Formats: sequence, C-alpha cells, structure tokens
Amino acid sequence: MRAVIQRVSAAKVEVENKIVGEIGRGILVLLGVSTNDERRDVEYLVDKILNLRIFEDADGKLNLSLLDVGAALLVVSQFTLYADVRKGRRPSFIEAATPEKAKEFYETFIAEARKSVSQIASGQFQAMMNVTLTNDGPVTILIDSKKET
Repeated sequence: MRAVIQRVSAAKVEVENKIVGEIGRGILVLLGVSTNDERRDVEYLVDKILNLRIFEDADGKLNLSLLDVGAALLVVSQFTLYADVRKGRRPSFIEAATPEKAKEFYETFIAEARKSVSQIASGQFQAMMNVTLTNDGPVTILIDSKKET
C-alpha cells in the first residue's frame, strides 16, 4: 500500500458539489492499494500514520503524532498512486488493485484507524472527487508499506 500524507489545517472532499468529508487540523491521507497488498500492509500504514511525529511540540520541533494532538484524519482512495509512467506517455495502472480489493482494504484502513481516532472523514470510493486542502507547513510524506529499508 502507498499513502501520501499531508499535514493540514483544513481539508475537504466534494462529490457532485456536495461535501462528503471534511476535517480541520489533521492529516489528509491519499491511499493506494496494490495487487499484492495484504492485511499486514493495512496494519503497518495505520500504525505508521497515526504515530508519525509530524506535529510541532512546544519547542517547535516535529515531535508529536496525530494521536498526541488529537487531530483528525481524512482518508481518500487514490489508485493513481500505483501509476507506472516508465514507458510511453500514458500511465499504466496494472499494479493497482482491483476495485473490489481496493475498496475492502480502503474500508479496513478506515475501520482500523477509527479504533484510535475519534475524528475520521473519508472520500467516496470510485467517485470523481474534488479535494481541497490547506497544507500546514507544508508537510507532505510518501509512505510505502513494501519499500525496503
């Protein structure tokens, strides 16, 4: 699984001009699922994202996690994180999971995160979405559950 996370002061997702998910201070997660992902990839990403110390402490150092500061989480499914652009001009999405698998893992990610985070919002799976955010910092990080050390 891959996630692009952005620390935000606010973010929202709209589908057909209606807000389907919105948060204030927190993390926006753009989440991609691959054909070879397993349950442990979900667990890894949830743990990593919720405990990643990307919020400032009293000294201005990135030393606090989303859980430490009681921030919110907005999760948006994004299969394009598995685009392969090495050949030609059009991206290939052969490594992206099927919609059925991606939806299952997306929903599992949200359910697992909900066990620890009280404020969670999400996009709408397989919908054309408009995502608006105010990146705080900016802080943007790519996390890949399969990336070797």
